[in-house]
Amino acid sequence: MGAGFHTHPVTWILGGVLGAAWLSRMAAAAIYMRRIPELTSAEFDALPLDALGRVPRVSILVPARNEAEHVEAALRSLLELDYPDYEVIAVDDRSDDATGAIMDEVQAAWRERGEALHHRLKVLHITELPAGWLGKTHAMWQAGKQATGEWLLFTDGDVVFRADALRRAMVYAERERADHVVLFPTMAMKSVGERMMIAFFQSQFVFARRPWKVADPKSHDAIGVGAFNLVRRDAYERIGTYQRMRLEIVDDMRLGEVVKHEGFRQRAVFGRNLLRLRWIFGAMGMVRNLTKNGFAILRFNTWFAIAAVCGNLLVNVGPFVGAVLAPDWARAGYVVALATMAAIYWGMSWYSDIPPYYVLLHPVGALLFCYALARSMVLTLARCGVEWRGTRYSLGELRSFLREEPRWTWL
Repeated sequence: MGAGFHTHPVTWILGGVLGAAWLSRMAAAAIYMRRIPELTSAEFDALPLDALGRVPRVSILVPARNEAEHVEAALRSLLELDYPDYEVIAVDDRSDDATGAIMDEVQAAWRERGEALHHRLKVLHITELPAGWLGKTHAMWQAGKQATGEWLLFTDGDVVFRADALRRAMVYAERERADHVVLFPTMAMKSVGERMMIAFFQSQFVFARRPWKVADPKSHDAIGVGAFNLVRRDAYERIGTYQRMRLEIVDDMRLGEVVKHEGFRQRAVFGRNLLRLRWIFGAMGMVRNLTKNGFAILRFNTWFAIAAVCGNLLVNVGPFVGAVLAPDWARAGYVVALATMAAIYWGMSWYSDIPPYYVLLHPVGALLFCYALARSMVLTLARCGVEWRGTRYSLGELRSFLREEPRWTWL
């Protein structure tokens, strides 16, 4: 009898649990991910028509604070969309760089192209943030009040759209009679570190978020993406607008959660290169982003945050450690987990520019991710609040807001 059969039972149990957890997620992803539509297919290259045979009007809302480096390209891509009836409302949210001036310049240049396009772009300048609001949620709320569309598309000031992106998404939205459509952006990546962190984040998204389940009204799985949250105006108003989410740090995900919770039809779709976004700059870019979001995702709960860090280490690093250190057959479960993880990376490579062998960097990405969560918790507690882009938000106020209504997803 091999030495592995005399190993402590915990080693066997842990390996079995990790193997089963990863294997179940891979099986679900393999079966259901292919059901998520790809909007670049020929069937969506059409003109969107609503139930009355009309092209619905869309208002595109673009909040930006200190986005001088990216906002011009983002706005110009929106103004070149091939959609027949839409407006763009850009909001300069108290920027102290050239963001507002660039918005005005783009607006002036666009108006010179002809009277028919004169009102395609509106620019709002916000100079003060009222109490009880986050800057971004306030900017989107203000933009929503100016919107004239039957649909509202919330996006960010650093997202570049392909000309047919909105048209294809609206074809899908009207065919499905959806109330909320999320289009996943294509991530622009320029370094090994960026690919490593994006690959890790995507693997966790598949593992924990189950995007194929958001269309199931019986499931609690919900989704929202800041790059592309397309919401039917009636649904947006009935959930309470962004006023309901005025102090939500992770506002994009919360929007999806509220839409789903209130019984509206939610859908998630792929669209390779329809949207492009450079989300992080270097491996530490995700650490910087999670400084704001990490502790908020965990509801500013210290014990929950500690458990999340330990759980992430166990799930994402444990298989690598067990496959090396566990003796004989005791390593079987860990090896199954690793093989499953590799299969998920292989599957993800179909939808991104990240090669499957980046699975070898998965534990490094996990360690940085856990460091980011821990850092977010420590800094938020030390500062008694969240600091983001020059504005500080009180921890007491944020926690009080979270207690106003229940959270029912993993957020």
